[in-house]
Amino acid sequence: MLIHMCGIAGFWKTKRSSEDPLETLNRMGVALSHRGPDDSGTFYDPATGIALAFRRLSILDLSSQGHQPMVSASGRYVIIFNGEVYNFQEIKAELGERAWRGHSDTEVMLAAIERWGLDSAVRRFVGMFAIALWDREERRLFLVRDRLGIKPVYYGKVAESFVFASELKAIQQCPDFQGELDRDALALYMRHDYIPAPHCIYQGLHKLPPGYILALSSGVSCPELHSYWSAREVAKEGVKSRLSISDAEAIEQLEQKLLEAVRLRMLADVSVGTFLSGGIDSSTVVALMQAQSARPVKTFTIGFHEDEFNEADHAKKVAAHLGTEHTELYLTPQDARDVVPLLPSMCDEPFADSSQIPTFLVSKLARRSVTVSLSGDGGDELFGGYNRYLLARSIWNSIERIPKTVRKTAARLMQSVSPNAIDHIFRLLRPVMPRRMWLSTPGDKAHKFADLLAVGSQEAIYHRLLSHWECPSKIVLNSSEPRTVFDSIAESAWLPDIEEVMMLTDLLNYLPDDILTKVDRASMAVSLEARVPLLDHRVVEFAWRLPLHLKIRNKTSKWILRQVLYKYIPKELMERPKMGFGVPIGSWLGGPLREWAEDLLSVEKLGRHELLNVAEIRNKWTEHLSGSRNWQYLLWDVLVFQDWFYAANRRVTTESFSGTQPSQLLRQ
Repeated sequence: MLIHMCGIAGFWKTKRSSEDPLETLNRMGVALSHRGPDDSGTFYDPATGIALAFRRLSILDLSSQGHQPMVSASGRYVIIFNGEVYNFQEIKAELGERAWRGHSDTEVMLAAIERWGLDSAVRRFVGMFAIALWDREERRLFLVRDRLGIKPVYYGKVAESFVFASELKAIQQCPDFQGELDRDALALYMRHDYIPAPHCIYQGLHKLPPGYILALSSGVSCPELHSYWSAREVAKEGVKSRLSISDAEAIEQLEQKLLEAVRLRMLADVSVGTFLSGGIDSSTVVALMQAQSARPVKTFTIGFHEDEFNEADHAKKVAAHLGTEHTELYLTPQDARDVVPLLPSMCDEPFADSSQIPTFLVSKLARRSVTVSLSGDGGDELFGGYNRYLLARSIWNSIERIPKTVRKTAARLMQSVSPNAIDHIFRLLRPVMPRRMWLSTPGDKAHKFADLLAVGSQEAIYHRLLSHWECPSKIVLNSSEPRTVFDSIAESAWLPDIEEVMMLTDLLNYLPDDILTKVDRASMAVSLEARVPLLDHRVVEFAWRLPLHLKIRNKTSKWILRQVLYKYIPKELMERPKMGFGVPIGSWLGGPLREWAEDLLSVEKLGRHELLNVAEIRNKWTEHLSGSRNWQYLLWDVLVFQDWFYAANRRVTTESFSGTQPSQLLRQ
């Protein structure tokens, strides 16, 4: 049966080292113990230098029959596997009668690989997975990542060894690990608040892209990568074969696919629950779970006392309507702030999506009662849910007929008036303005709009909307920002509508490298398995065959998903503005986190590693504290990096920093 969420790690070392390889391997496994506290295993072949480490979180078939590393029936293959293949029973039936040793999906996967080969077998798998497969016969190592990037895989070179792991903290256990920062990757981080694949914060290390297989013929050879499933190709095929059916037929077909995706992810021999924010995506998942469950589904929500960040009231109403066993916990600001010191260890890389904080807290809440929790992630990217999908076209329609020279002049005029002055004007005019024009921080919004006036296309507007620091290479000294996401936007420009360009770009970048990274690290930090039914690849393929008007209609996002949900929950219960899953970073920086921020943003701390433009960052900090501009997201990026950097070097004394290069400081 399905057995685990886990951590995997390993290396291929062709030269002898001073340290026993098994000691290194054991340390790598221990570093991932939070991902798999229930069991561990190792495999080492001295003749080839191949080494595999595994940590297991048992979910189904809790016996030793699912122990890994697992050897195939013929003895040819050895596998370690993080994730689940939900349709393994169907594959097992297709393979026919044989002397099965146990009931795990891992054994079925090995049999499928032996029967059909790795590529053909992986294409049959429905699930989320990161796989390391050692072929003893051909002496080749393979790494495989699931289609959407739900489970992580890092890989690369440490000294003369090839290394890989679910998280960087395992790779850091290698005795030759140097940890030299990649300034270009840091520049990418400053733009996006995450580091897009295949880049990594450390030189020589990479993220395996979603839907890829890596093959390696020796520990010192160059890896060969090829795609077995491509979201871009799925989009192309979907556009070529758009469904021409009625609204009712499309809604029915989507409902059936979602019911099946949810049903598969409810399978477990341990308790299963689900996160419930009260939004469209999570409410749909809960509704479809409850429709297929004989007992009340366990749902979990955290609430904040700040109204603009609180969704708990909505979630409670949804839970009451569906009859779930609901648990909610209202958090104080201190509860959330206490998570901040945990972030560097949780992520290994700089990662500044502040919604990681509530995601960790709701995972911690759920873990008190369940071992598995379903999540609604993916609905925005598949069905057009983000506000920016509507905003980019709206902005472009407003400005495209205005000559660019006029727009540039208008932008300069707007930016010549301080945000504080604009705020003052709005306060004076507020008594005579319609309520819909009442804005919070109108001056800051006016300056942000001015930034967009000079752009030349909808795609450029979208890239600007995705950006935190507009010119990261000016912030990260001696860096050259890779065009990773910008090129992804350009390569999607063949799509007929800008909304679909944005959705595909997010599916390829923001979803795996931000959203799914956040969910994986936050849930695994408390040994909770998170499953994402909306990202069943068959649902993704179906979604790309749907015409855009079934996703965005009359400025209503996720139209078709809403219609599925309204079969289970009254429409009036769900009609409310979309909220993000965030925390009040801006007010924290000027209040309870100010001392922490002041320390990390001091001239001395900013300049010590000689990585960042101190003057530019200090200027933003001064403006933010004065209230003249709201730079919370840009400053949060810098603060998270600073906290990560100094946490990575917490054993180094202050005196030893003098004259020391960052690469030396990051040795673990």
